Amino acid sequence: MTREMQEFEKHPIKYLSDNMGVALGLVLIWRGLWYGLDAFDHFAFGGVHWISALAGIVLGILIIYLPHHNLKALERL
Repeated sequence: MTREMQEFEKHPIKYLSDNMGVALGLVLIWRGLWYGLDAFDHFAFGGVHWISALAGIVLGILIIYLPHHNLKALERL
């Protein structure tokens, strides 16, 4: 039995609340970044979204690729 399963069996409410807290935190970070980048897109590119979308895809691939010089991190998705 994994450590996470043991923790879940001992304290299910705490385990679920901790995980929901992490999920909520990630969603709020994503939301804040989304709105911030949307404002930057409007300011820098006059609201032309395809330029920033293409730049975001390229930057995202570079961020995933550069640490280990492969894209194996995408296999986990």
